[in-house]
Amino acid sequence: MNMQQSGIYELLKLLEISLEKGFPIIPNWFSIVKIKEMESLIDRIYASLPNEVQEARAFLRRREELQIEAQQKAEKIIVDAQNEANRLLSESDILRAVQKEAEKIKEQVIADCEEIKRKALDDAENVRIQAADEAIRIREGAEVYAEQVLVNLERDLTQLQQVVKNGQVYMEKLRSESAISYDKTYLSSQTNDFRLE
Repeated sequence: MNMQQSGIYELLKLLEISLEKGFPIIPNWFSIVKIKEMESLIDRIYASLPNEVQEARAFLRRREELQIEAQQKAEKIIVDAQNEANRLLSESDILRAVQKEAEKIKEQVIADCEEIKRKALDDAENVRIQAADEAIRIREGAEVYAEQVLVNLERDLTQLQQVVKNGQVYMEKLRSESAISYDKTYLSSQTNDFRLE
């Protein structure tokens, strides 16, 4: 056993003693120890290790660092690739959503146009029906009015005809009375003429 190894064993023994001197909280499980003393012993143990072990340890540490670095790079590449895939998928989803929305808007516009056209045709039909009904009412009203005018004219004509007949009768009566009066006057004058002779 060389000096370096015996020094390591002594340091390990001191480490054991420090652990045994620690205040046990749970026996054989947890103990309170002096941190500075433990760190100092561990540093001395590392310093006492042979160069080959230290180099191997440094090599292993470096290898672990390289592995961690490589793993971190790989994870970053995976995350970046996943993000890029998500971005492309999201863009594709957005494009599909935009196309779908555009199609829905187009269908809505067509449906709205059809509805407007249908309403316009319905309104036009309603206007036509109302105009036809109004024309029938106007024609019926005109017919009733014309019939009333004709009835009034007939009544007026009947009254005028009666007035004319009454006038004719009156004139006839006047003529008759005038002729009788004339005859009486003539006869009276003739009679007077005879008397004068």
